[in-house]
Amino acid sequence: MTEVLKTRDEIAQGDKWKLEDIFPSDDDWETTYKETEKKIAQAEKYAGKIAESADLLVECLQWTDELSLGVENIYTYAKMRRDEDNRVSIYQAMTDRAATLSVQAGSALSFFIPELMSIPDDRFAELRQDSRLELYDHYFDHILRRKEHVLSLAEEKLLAEASEMADAPSTIFSMANDADLKLGRIKDEEGREQELTKGNFVKYMESKDRAVRQDAFNTLYSAYGRQINSWAAMLNASVKADCFFARIRHYDSARQAALDDDKVPLSVYDSLISSVHDFLPEMYRYTKLRKKVLQLSELHMYDIYVPMVAEIETKIDFAEARDMVNKSLQPLGEGYLKVLDSAYSSGWIDTYENLGKTSGAYSWGTYSSHPYVLLNYQETLDSVFTLTHEMGHALHSYFSNQKQSHLYAGYKIFVAEVASTLNESLLIKYLIEHTNDNKMKAYLINHYLEQFRGTVFRQTMFAEFERDIHAAVEKNEALTAEYLSGMYFELNKKYYGPDVVSDEQIAMEWSRIPHFYNAFYVYKYATGFSAATALAQQILNEGEPAVRRYLDFLGSGGSDYPIELLRKAGVDMEKPEPVKQGLQVFASMVNELESLLENH
Repeated sequence: MTEVLKTRDEIAQGDKWKLEDIFPSDDDWETTYKETEKKIAQAEKYAGKIAESADLLVECLQWTDELSLGVENIYTYAKMRRDEDNRVSIYQAMTDRAATLSVQAGSALSFFIPELMSIPDDRFAELRQDSRLELYDHYFDHILRRKEHVLSLAEEKLLAEASEMADAPSTIFSMANDADLKLGRIKDEEGREQELTKGNFVKYMESKDRAVRQDAFNTLYSAYGRQINSWAAMLNASVKADCFFARIRHYDSARQAALDDDKVPLSVYDSLISSVHDFLPEMYRYTKLRKKVLQLSELHMYDIYVPMVAEIETKIDFAEARDMVNKSLQPLGEGYLKVLDSAYSSGWIDTYENLGKTSGAYSWGTYSSHPYVLLNYQETLDSVFTLTHEMGHALHSYFSNQKQSHLYAGYKIFVAEVASTLNESLLIKYLIEHTNDNKMKAYLINHYLEQFRGTVFRQTMFAEFERDIHAAVEKNEALTAEYLSGMYFELNKKYYGPDVVSDEQIAMEWSRIPHFYNAFYVYKYATGFSAATALAQQILNEGEPAVRRYLDFLGSGGSDYPIELLRKAGVDMEKPEPVKQGLQVFASMVNELESLLENH
């Protein structure tokens, strides 16, 4: 019997998120939209006048905050409604309108930072004497730090207007990838024909049946290959936009511009790549072990995901997944677990895949709502890790929203990945410790090693790819499909080593990675995993003091720079040690897996 993907209406209400907590209805969204349009028009009340008095500056800052929160609610609701089913035209239109409104708001707000920077130092110091402005100290300091990269009022307004066009490659990719692309059909382990989706692709790549894995691999890349020149054009346009905005803002490179917002030195990025290169021999040792255990004469890219301890069945329903996550996170204390329990019962989570639903997983929401989590749960161990990962994001948002004003509640991605991957670290440690079955232990260690491979090695490979394609555009080289595929293919060979056959299809993998449209994002997964490994170890070893530091970190939002927040929590990411410590854990786990499998 063919497994048919359900429509949105066929998904049980209790398995859907409750977006009514943002807006009770689309009509309420429309009302707020019109109110926000009026609020945008109030810009003229403040433009050119904020230095006149502290009263006017405070009022302007409050207007800015209210406008930003309104746009945040409008855009988040529309986009998340669209994500439920990308085929629904009403939410396509609402998302487009929300994006346009966001651009209009950005244009209206564009006067503020250039005008703030033009205030003479002595006058600005005088204004900041007002106690009502103490809240904005870090905000002001962050703005003034980047003074040389802010343009004139007219230029900033022009860039704000152009941002919607600059987002076009990402928007086009999303629609092509999520709404229009059909991957095709494959045969499952029983010979039944199944629809291949981005949501179930990894499940088939973990199949014990090699023919199923190969079929899924070939079918997926055949689909992307049919449009390879279009994917290249999209990515090329996106990278060009990155480089354009960096150049216009007087940065030496797009990478420097991207890292500057977090005040992260380029050396942190380069050190990550260098440290991972140093440990590539450990990765090769792992792939060699995989080839031996799977008893394959050739290890292909479609053999990378299948569990090495293949006889262990790990079909896990969602209720069981929740229980595993809750138990593993007990070291974080009762307060954390109470919020987690509330999340399950309060419409935070959209659990299962349906026709047209956006692939993958994320945590999102607004300051005035609770956080939300989009999943495409597949009853695999990997899906359990995705659940705890996204709940890490969600609870980080919850605690930040509770402790911080809207101004500082939003945290940087650099620290966001720490909260999510720390949850994963605690989950795997719990699972390994709570089994006496060596087969299961080997299976779990294999899964932990896969977390390292996917989150440290693979994301660093992505980061190196991003660095190099941006550098190519900055040297006026064209990112054709052939160029991108050639570069990606060589990186894949370097990262996976001599015991893996780099199938020609893997050269196209870049074409399906949505994170490449949010430049210099993915390296934060690797640095975040490293920081999380260290913090989890502190929590398990120290107990309450480490938990207290960590919960303070979760509640700190964006009240300081990411490097500083992590330093207060207990790790210094300006040093290579956290990354190397994580990679040493990887090496020791490879040793343990070798020992377990030899004794098996």
